[in-house]
Amino acid sequence: MYSNAIRRHFVTERNKEDHQQAGLSLIEISVVSAIILLIAIVSIPAINSFIIESRVPKVGEGIARFVVNHSVNTPLYETNPYQGVDNELFAQQLESAGVFNVMGTGANLQILHGLGKQGTLTIQGGESLTITLNKVHHAACPGLSSVLQRVADSIRVGTETVKSADKAYNATHAQKQCTKGDLNTFEFVIS
Repeated sequence: MYSNAIRRHFVTERNKEDHQQAGLSLIEISVVSAIILLIAIVSIPAINSFIIESRVPKVGEGIARFVVNHSVNTPLYETNPYQGVDNELFAQQLESAGVFNVMGTGANLQILHGLGKQGTLTIQGGESLTITLNKVHHAACPGLSSVLQRVADSIRVGTETVKSADKAYNATHAQKQCTKGDLNTFEFVIS
């Protein structure tokens, strides 16, 4: 009889514990959800900046490879060495590289560079080659101009020239020219 009383006591205590820990309350779930939401709000912009920053070397390498390839294959002392070089030629040579997204054809051809929301790359040839990237996110500053400063004779970030024949490239100066967000324009001129 003594053992039955002890057994009933343990069964009763265990049932109380099981009944008390049946699940999480609505308040506990709400607090945890709020904390997760705050962490997501804080970390998403940082993740976006990290992704853009990691794309900069690949975009720069793709552009530099295009420039060097064309320079090597251009006859010496030609008056317009970049005549006929445009978005279509760039798309043909680098579409398979997987760095740039090419949309449309002919006059509607757009090259998306992936360094900002709907940012495009435009190439104009002739006596010199002008490569313009617009809608570049500030996370790509000054990395993009630093990667291309060896192949470009002139670099402009926004309206400010950060490299020219009489101005040496300075990454800090280039960084200061960038505006927060997807608002930056880079222009590289290759002679």
